[in-house]
Amino acid sequence: MSRLLHRDAVPPVPAAELTVRSADGSRIHVELHGPEDAPAVVLAHGWTCNTRFWDAQIRDLAADHRVIAYDQRGHGLTPEPGPGGYSTDALADDLEAVLAGTLAPGQKAVLAGHSMGGMTVMAAAARPGVREHAAAVLLCSTGSTRLAAEALVLPLRAGALRTRLTTAVLGAKAPLGPVNPVSRKILKYATMGRGSAPDRVDACARIVHACPRRARVEWGHVLGELDLADGVRALRVPTAVIAGTDDRLTPPVHARAIAAALPVGLGLTELTGMGHMTPVEAPEAVSAKIRELVTRYVSTGADARGNASPAEKEDVA
Repeated sequence: MSRLLHRDAVPPVPAAELTVRSADGSRIHVELHGPEDAPAVVLAHGWTCNTRFWDAQIRDLAADHRVIAYDQRGHGLTPEPGPGGYSTDALADDLEAVLAGTLAPGQKAVLAGHSMGGMTVMAAAARPGVREHAAAVLLCSTGSTRLAAEALVLPLRAGALRTRLTTAVLGAKAPLGPVNPVSRKILKYATMGRGSAPDRVDACARIVHACPRRARVEWGHVLGELDLADGVRALRVPTAVIAGTDDRLTPPVHARAIAAALPVGLGLTELTGMGHMTPVEAPEAVSAKIRELVTRYVSTGADARGNASPAEKEDVA
């Protein structure tokens, strides 16, 4: 069992909370954890999640880092946007607003994004705010394009039929219903490794089922048409990639393509037996990678154009 997940069943209490305004006026809920003068880390969660998804990382890192976590629009305590408010440009706007509202001018931070959070970082890669504040990036269990075509959630042969059906699933309007043994089993199959502990599955199920249906559907449509290949090439800061070998939503083919295309790649870590929810399934591995990036690129002020390292494969209990 992970000490990070079981240290405390109560969610971490932020040192402060604030609301920032995005470019279209949308209000974005932000939590601040840890010492104000400590090295900064910004956490962007994925589709249907919220800041609670990062609880393990917040508990571990907030002792000696300034951890900034925010709810993506339509998730958690961030309200749903108005018409036209769902797009990768909106994700980039929101990240820029968070950076501007929580960091001093020129202050550097490590940006870590999971799934749609990683897509957020890629969408914002060329933005002035990211160029100003990003010292290094961690992309967890994410993809830049062809999400529906590559997803393995549906047990069908790759091709047009599977792609169409997967696209339909991403934008399905049916309610998820209550968290129960059946819904936990479905979520585990779609998003987590076979060996995931029941409490971790339950934690993820409660987070996902709390997402408002409209936000889930609208963002599902965005993901079905995603193309951020240009964003990967524009991400000109040291960037590490983490993926679960058993990820059905964003299989490792995505992580390998991203790692190969990054201008300043720091290598790919494949977590054996893990699914899509790597920060929950393998919290120590994700937290350790964030700490490593902070030490190399924030705490020490190392050259932001560090040398790429080879891919590695890591076994996680």
